[in-house]
Amino acid sequence: MNNIRKTNASAPADIGKNTIIPGTSGPHIQGSVTAIQLKGASAKDFKRTAKRFLSLLKPYRRMLGIAALVSVLSTAFTIVSPKLLGTITSSLQISITMNTAFDLNAALKTITALVALYLLTWVLGYIKQHILVGLTQSFIRDLRQRVDRKLGKLPLRFFDTSQIGDIMSRATNDIDNISTALQTSFSELIVSAVTIIGVIPAMLLIDPLIALICIITIPLGTIITAVIVRKSQKYFKRQASLLGSINTSVEECFTGHKIIKAFSREKHATDKFAKISDAYCDAASRAQYASSFTYPLTSLVNELAFIAICVVGGLKVVSGSILLGDIQALFAYAQLISSPVTQITNMMSILQTTAASAERIFDLLDQEERTPDGQRNLPETIKGAVSFENVFFSYDSERTLIENFNLDVEPGRTVAIVGHTGAGKTTLVNLLMRFYDLDGGSIKIDGIDIRELSGQSLRKHIGMVLQDTWLIEGTIAENIAYGSANPELITRGQIVSAAKVAMADGFIRVLPEGYDTVLNEETDNLSQGQKQLLTIARAVLLSPDILILDEATSNVDTRTEKLIQAAMKKLMHGRTCFIIAHRLSTIRDAEQIIVMKNGSVTETGTHESLMKKKGEYFELYNSQFSGKII
Repeated sequence: MNNIRKTNASAPADIGKNTIIPGTSGPHIQGSVTAIQLKGASAKDFKRTAKRFLSLLKPYRRMLGIAALVSVLSTAFTIVSPKLLGTITSSLQISITMNTAFDLNAALKTITALVALYLLTWVLGYIKQHILVGLTQSFIRDLRQRVDRKLGKLPLRFFDTSQIGDIMSRATNDIDNISTALQTSFSELIVSAVTIIGVIPAMLLIDPLIALICIITIPLGTIITAVIVRKSQKYFKRQASLLGSINTSVEECFTGHKIIKAFSREKHATDKFAKISDAYCDAASRAQYASSFTYPLTSLVNELAFIAICVVGGLKVVSGSILLGDIQALFAYAQLISSPVTQITNMMSILQTTAASAERIFDLLDQEERTPDGQRNLPETIKGAVSFENVFFSYDSERTLIENFNLDVEPGRTVAIVGHTGAGKTTLVNLLMRFYDLDGGSIKIDGIDIRELSGQSLRKHIGMVLQDTWLIEGTIAENIAYGSANPELITRGQIVSAAKVAMADGFIRVLPEGYDTVLNEETDNLSQGQKQLLTIARAVLLSPDILILDEATSNVDTRTEKLIQAAMKKLMHGRTCFIIAHRLSTIRDAEQIIVMKNGSVTETGTHESLMKKKGEYFELYNSQFSGKII
């Protein structure tokens, strides 16, 4: 069973969610920014990233095509509506001017056509949204699964050199950015482009002069929006940064509240939080104040366009060169066209942000994978002979940790590995588990190179208990059975027996729900020693042919440790065992003790023989009892 270290990494602050600047509503979505935009995120190679992203969408091109077609049709119907409404007004104007009867039947037909268009537009909008939601969720599901599979294939070297928070951000926030862009920006981009392409000719056909007045004012509103967004961007960037600091401060206070109380640092923690909170308040106020000008100024530009339409249109109506219904249609078209240009401007930066997120995901997907597992399987029962032959290994290319290491362990023998911190003790068992690949040499089990074995077959025969405990959120029984290949087939009797061997049965039975006690997410309803006993019980239940104990009793008291050691002797009988221990008194009975220094074996033998040599082991052993630092 693999006992994995639990990392409590703080998730980064939410990013990728649209932050609408106050003062925006209706069709005027001015100054919409995202947290990543505020950080200035952009793709290094937008064209290449976009091309690769589109290649991922190939399986969905039919659905994308349908969504695009529906968007075009829906927008086209929207463009037709103002002209139809204008015909009714024009008919009423003509009937009043000419003193003729108003053609009510024609008006009713037009109104019926308008209602039908509105209903059809709503239906098409629903279909479009349904298609985009289904497409987006299917695409994002496949992308998440692809990322998840990739993470499972990456070597531990990658995780050693990467920030967990950054990996989490790629797998969550960056994918969410793509989801948002695909579901909303794709549709908005098509609608905005079709609206502009359709409205401008429609306005020019009605009246070229008034159309040009509207077209001239469009860039002015866009420029105002761009300038204000750029000016307020630094405030939003600081706001987002300080929000992350607030989250960090809150997390520190909650997770370290015992330390804060122990050292009477409550006032310091409160003052620190107040300082950050005040800075955040100032930055947020400045950001909102600066961005609040966007809507009034762009509205002013739009109102100036409407005034121009009123003045010029009124004069034309009086002169009889244009009908009142056409002025009404021009007003509607002016409102329709005022929003898409700004939306497209904002979407360009959103697309840059999306491309940056896609680039980060592609960077993850392009990481070099670990050497593929072999296809061979070990027999159901193995002898457990382990040999390290001329092993070379380094975590980085600049410094070799293990060099030309050789070790033969006979079946059923107990080998203790000791040495100073950084000597390479834990590295050896990590190599045996094939968490890392060798730089040279080989490791064999019963004469078979572990690189030829499948990972499942290799680890099926190896039980591992680490100093760092790892438990899942679930019942105690589920945690003990976790290491089994088929945990659902494990009986309660087997679980109880394993717990008894690990000396865990006693404390489990006094818990409110016994073996059905649910461990919370942080498993802080158990002591560290109790967690350790559960991981030992997990290894007992697995009953492996090879057992690795890496400071397995470091978190239990001396009395319990002696009881566990007595029980572990029964478990270790007939099995090949590797014991890593800093407390040398716990490995005195090991059949072979290996002393490591700088990745090499300096001494080997039994406790008695090594003590007689008065070498490295002798000094290590005596230093633990004499208090001498060596």
